Amino acid sequence: MDARVSELFGSGNGHCSGSQGVALNGKPGNGHGLPPKKASTKNNKKAKARSSRSFKPSNNTPYLPPEAEEGNIEYKLKLVNPTQYRFEHLATQMKWRLQEGRGEAVYQIGVEDNGMLVGLSEEDMRASLKTLHRLAEKVGADITVLRQREVDYDSDVPRNIAEVLIRKVPDDQQFLDLRVAVLGNVDSGKSTLLGVLTQGELDNGRGRARLNLFRHLHEIQTGRTSSISFEILGFNSKGEVVNYSESRTAEEICESASKMITFIDLAGHHKYLKTTIFGLTSYCPDFAMLVVSANTGIAGTTREHLGLAMALKVPIFIVISKVDLCTRATVERTVRQLERVLKQPGCNKVPMVVGSTDDAVTAAQQFAQSPNITPIFTLSSVTGESLDLLKVFFNIIPPLSNSKEQEELMQQLTEFQVDEIYTVPEVGTVVGGTLYSGICREGDHLVVGPTDAGQFHKLTVGSIQRNRSACRVLRAGQAATLALGNFDRSLLRKGMVMVSPEMNPTICWMFEAEIVLLFHAKTFHKGFQVTVHIGNVRQTAIVEAVYGKEELRTGEKAVVCFKFIKHPEYLKVGAKLLFREGVTKGIGHVTKLQPIAQYVPSQSEDDEA
Repeated sequence: MDARVSELFGSGNGHCSGSQGVALNGKPGNGHGLPPKKASTKNNKKAKARSSRSFKPSNNTPYLPPEAEEGNIEYKLKLVNPTQYRFEHLATQMKWRLQEGRGEAVYQIGVEDNGMLVGLSEEDMRASLKTLHRLAEKVGADITVLRQREVDYDSDVPRNIAEVLIRKVPDDQQFLDLRVAVLGNVDSGKSTLLGVLTQGELDNGRGRARLNLFRHLHEIQTGRTSSISFEILGFNSKGEVVNYSESRTAEEICESASKMITFIDLAGHHKYLKTTIFGLTSYCPDFAMLVVSANTGIAGTTREHLGLAMALKVPIFIVISKVDLCTRATVERTVRQLERVLKQPGCNKVPMVVGSTDDAVTAAQQFAQSPNITPIFTLSSVTGESLDLLKVFFNIIPPLSNSKEQEELMQQLTEFQVDEIYTVPEVGTVVGGTLYSGICREGDHLVVGPTDAGQFHKLTVGSIQRNRSACRVLRAGQAATLALGNFDRSLLRKGMVMVSPEMNPTICWMFEAEIVLLFHAKTFHKGFQVTVHIGNVRQTAIVEAVYGKEELRTGEKAVVCFKFIKHPEYLKVGAKLLFREGVTKGIGHVTKLQPIAQYVPSQSEDDEA
C-alpha cells in the first residue's frame, strides 16, 4: 500500500493500472473459485490411510489448496461407519477445528488432504453427513450444509462433494461477535441498508427503514447520519437470521443468536469526517463495508473512505445499493468503475462480483483467507434484490483473529479504551468502549486516566453490558458498556484508558512517529498543527521536529516528533496513526515515546506533569 494510497485520498483522478482482473472461477467442483494470493497452508500434513479408489484422476482434476494444520477448515474424504475409537478421535478433531475458528468450522466432504476433489457416491455422502451430524451432536454443535456439487470425472457414477458449516458457541461466551464498520458517501444508502437488515422490513423508497437508526432530531430532518450508531444482526446456530422482525428487544436477539454482527454506522458527509475516522480507529472493526450508490458511482468521500480503511488495514468489501433506480447498464458501469479503482497500484485488490449463493459462500471464505480479495454485492433495499446473498456472506464469514491470538491477549493485563461516556438515571456514570487486552469482571478495581495533570484515578467496575444485555465477564476484543456507579463524570473524557493498577502505564506529551504524507496542498514543516488519531485518542498536536528533512511534500516519508497541546495521552509503540488538517492527510505508526513520568496515583499531588 504505502505512499500510493495518496491516489485514493488526493485530488481524486484515479487511473486504471492496466492490470487484468481475476474473474470468479465458476468451474464445477472448484469450490474456492480464486486461489488465495498466499496459501497459508502446510503441505507436510501427515497422509492418512485411505481406502483404495475406483477411479483414475484425469488431467483436469480440480484441486483446493492443501489442508492446513491450523485454521478451521478440515478436509474429509469420507466418514462411513467409523469405529468407536475413530469416532472419538474425529470428535476431538472437530473440537480443535471449532476452537481454531472461535466457534465455527468448515468441513469439506469428499476431499483429500492434499486438496484433490475426489467426490463421493450419493450413498457414501449420505452416510458421511449422518456421521457428521452425530459428531456435531456429541460436541454440542449445529451443522448446516452450505452447498453440494458434482465433481467432473470421467466415471459413470456421479460423484459429489459437500461443504458443511459447523457452529458451536464457546462455553465461556454468549455468542460469536464480529464488528463491521459501514462506510460510503453521503446519500449512498448506508443507514437504509442497515435498517432493512436489522429490522427485517424493506424500505419504502423514501427512507422509512433508516428512521430507527438515527440518534438526533437533525439527523431525522436532514436524513444524514452525523453520529456513530450501533445496530445488531444475529444468526442462530442453523444460519437463520435473527433480527427485530421476530424479537422485540436486543436481549431477545442476543439470547437466540449464536453469531452477532455489530454494524457501526458511520457518517458519510465530509463535514463529519472526524467522527468517521474516530469510529474506524477506536472501535477496532473486523471488516469494513463500503456502500456505493449505483446511480452516482464513486463520488464524494467514497474514495477517501476506501483509502482510510486501507490505511488502517481493515479488510473491505463493497455493496452497490439502489440498483432498483437505474438500468442494468448503469449498474455494470458502476461495477467497472469500482474494479478500475480497486486494481490501481495503490490498492492492488482483486474484485469479485457476487451473483449467486455459491459465489457468496466462496467470497466469504476467500475474503477471510486473503485480504486482497474484495467481494462486490449489487442489491436494492427497496425491492430486496440480492439481499439474501449479503446475509449468506455475513453468516459464513469467519473471525479474523484465531483462538491463539485471542488467548494471548486475554492473558495480558486489563486495558479498556473509553470511547463514549454517559450518565444514566439510577445507574450513574457509564462508559462505553472496547477491551483491548485482558479480562474484565464485575467488581474489578481499575485505574482510569491520564488526567490533564497526568494522573490516574481509582474506580470499581459495577455491571457490564454487551449489545444491551447483561454480561458477567468481558474478554479481549469485545465491546461493552461498564457502569461505574457514582464516579465523577467530569473526571472522564474520550481517549482515556482504564487499566489494571499493576500495568504501570506510560503517558506522554511528546512522541515520535514514522509517517507518510498522503496529500498536502503546500509543505509540511516544524510548527504545523494537525489533529492526530491514534486508537481512541483524538487530539491536536504540533509538529516539533521533522528528522532528516526541512519540510515534507506529498508522498514523502519521514520520522516526525509530535507534541500534544491539551493533555498527555496513554500511547503504545507500534500503534497506527492517522492525522489530518483541512486537506492535509497522513498515516504512519508510533516509533518512540517520551514518557513524562511513570504511573502517578491521584492521591499523591505530584506536579510531574
